[in-house]
This record gives sequence, structure tokens and C-alpha cells, in this order.
Amino acid sequence: MTTDDEALLRELAPQVLGALVRRYGRFDTCEDAVQEALLAAALRWPERGVPESPRGWLITVASRRLTDQLRAESSRRRREETAATLAGHDELAGFGADDLAPADQDDTLALLFLCCHPALSAASQVALTLRAVGGLTTAQIAQAFLVPEATMAQRISRGKQSIRAAGARFTMPPPDQRAERLRTVLHVLYLIFNEGYTATSGPDLHRSALTGEAIRLTRDLRRVLPDEGEVAGLLALMLLTDARRPARTLPDGSLVPLAEQDRSLWQAGSIEEGVALITDTLSRAPIGPYQLQAAIAAIHDEARRAGDTDWPQILALYDLLERISPNPIIRLNRAVAMAMVRGPEAGLDLLETLDADARMVGHHRLDAVRAHLLEMAGDQVAAIVSYRTAARRTRSLPEQRYLEARAARLAALDETS
Repeated sequence: MTTDDEALLRELAPQVLGALVRRYGRFDTCEDAVQEALLAAALRWPERGVPESPRGWLITVASRRLTDQLRAESSRRRREETAATLAGHDELAGFGADDLAPADQDDTLALLFLCCHPALSAASQVALTLRAVGGLTTAQIAQAFLVPEATMAQRISRGKQSIRAAGARFTMPPPDQRAERLRTVLHVLYLIFNEGYTATSGPDLHRSALTGEAIRLTRDLRRVLPDEGEVAGLLALMLLTDARRPARTLPDGSLVPLAEQDRSLWQAGSIEEGVALITDTLSRAPIGPYQLQAAIAAIHDEARRAGDTDWPQILALYDLLERISPNPIIRLNRAVAMAMVRGPEAGLDLLETLDADARMVGHHRLDAVRAHLLEMAGDQVAAIVSYRTAARRTRSLPEQRYLEARAARLAALDETS
């Protein structure tokens, strides 16, 4: 199957699922049927060609799978209980792309809300979103997260069971719940992107399949919610961050910190698009945390050299960000900005406020930032200890190698001084 065909299937997957769920109202059963239809397409289209109406073809095949399963279930009860509601194969064979949903019906948003239902755990929300809305197979998702396929299958199954147990419907949440549910959707997309941009474990720093999928889904979300400032902010943040990916590693996979990256390798088109997005949304929408993070990313990306970075402006944005969305990671990043503006001691003082935060206990990033600021302050011995502690605590091999290398370099300098 060609790359274009794979992209088409991933684009059509949520549309087909939405059409079936809208008609049958059984998310878990419909989702299984859609996955079978996608597999059938992957096997048949390379030999027979893409049908004239690929969406209609997928809906037809998925509906046949679904009605076969519903018939099997009904036969174990009483045929007359469900016979009136089940369509036969002859009827299904003739319908096209628009028989189950209007031509202009876009179910992406409803699917995202359903997959990010509050009854689900964060892990299940991510997995279900990638499968149902992203069109990825269970094997692909498992590979992206470096877990066995059986483990990911259980995670997805639990998510579908939770949706069923909660009685969730394929409808938009009531108006008084939409803002909170949208925040959940954005958070799930943010988690997917972050795991792809800096993998929490494994031999590679990046998992481009996840970053690409997060950007694609966020683009889809912005298409259906063009006036939501935080949706535009998240898309801008992803583009501006992902633009640096080509310069983040050396050919051997070694991590390159932001200040040392070859900025000529950054993706100019993504930076231009991201800057335009955040500039537009900041001028017309209420300010939110994703917009502020995108604005910070834009300042980094627009600096031609690391020394040109406007750190006072970044610190001001982090001050505002921590006021409207306080969390320890934001404070950690703010400590770096403070060190760049007011000196490493000021940054280290701010880090001390995180030592008692249960969410940061044992987190390698706290030790890594402390090591960096201690190195800036000239305390090489303490910096070495913190670098080594951070290296022990991370499960990412590129990060581990980078942190160990920093410690080794300082140790060698200490021996020669």
C-alpha cells in the first residue's frame, strides 16, 4: 500500500466510525468493525485499486461486519427482538458515502470528545484517540509507545468498556461541559505530541509517528473549531516546537541542547506558519496556556542565534503562564528563564520550591535543570552529582547519554584544574 493510500485511510477512519456510531450507537462494536474494514482495504486496494468512493466502500464493509456481529448476538437471544432494526447485505451493498451521515457532517470533534470522556484514564484516552480518530492500528500504537501489542489491546479494550459503562453517547456534551471537555481533548493531543517529541523511554529521542499524528489531529480540530484560541495556540506550539526536531540529534542519535543546535536545520515553513498562527490568535482570542507556550516557542525560534534570545520577554511570559496555569513543569522552565535573566542563583532558589512537590519527586528533569544551573553558577562538584542523578532517573537512552556526558566532561575539567 502506498503512503498516499495509508494517509487516505487515516483521514477516512474517523468519518467512517462517526457514520456508524451515529446510526448504531455502539462505539466499541462500531470501532472494531471499522478496524476490520481498514484492514480489508489495506489488503485489497493495492491489488484492485482504490474504489471510486473510498468512504462509501469502507462504510459498506464496516457495516457488513457490524451487522454480521449483531446478527450473531441476536441469534443467541431472539431473532424478532432485533430483526426490524438490522439491515440486510443487499440493502447495504448499494448505499454510498452519504447514506449514514450527511455529506457535510464532520464527526471528528464528536469522536474526540467521546474518546476523551472523563470516565477514561489518561492512558486510555490517548490510546483510544490514536486508534479511533487517528486510524492507527493497535500494533502501530503499541510500537509507538514501546509496549507489547497485547498490553495496548487491553488498554484500548478497557477504554471502550469504560465508555459503555458510563453510558456515553455520540453527541456533543452539553454547553456547560464543553469548555472542560475541550481542555481534556487538547491535553490528550498535547500528551501525544510530547511523547513523540521527547520519548519517555527507549533508544530514540523522537517518535515522529506520534508528533505527526498529533499535529494532524490538531489541524482537524482547528478546522472544525476555527475560533477557539487555545486550539490555534496548541497547533502553533506543536509546529514551532517540531520545527527544531531536525537539529535536536546528531547522526548517531545523540541529543543536542537548544543553545547548541544548528538553527539552519530548523524547518522555516513550520516556524512561519506557527508564528502567523500565534500572532493572529493572540490578537483576537482570550489568552490561554497553550497560546502563551506558543508565544515562548516563537521567541526561541525567531532568534537567529542562542545569544539573541529575548530572555526577559520569555520570563515575563512564564510569569503570566504560571499565574493562569500553575504546575511544576512550568515553574521548572521558569527557573531556567529566571537564571538567564537574573543569574543562576535566582533560578536555583526557585527550584528549591519544587523539592517538596510530590509530583516532582524522582523526576529526572528537576535534577537535570538543577545540574545545568549549578554548572552556570560554577559549582562543578554539585553539578556532577545532579547530572548523574538525572541520568539514573531517566528511561530515555539519548537523554541518559547526554546527561552522563555532561557529568563526565565536568569531571574531566575538575581533574585538570
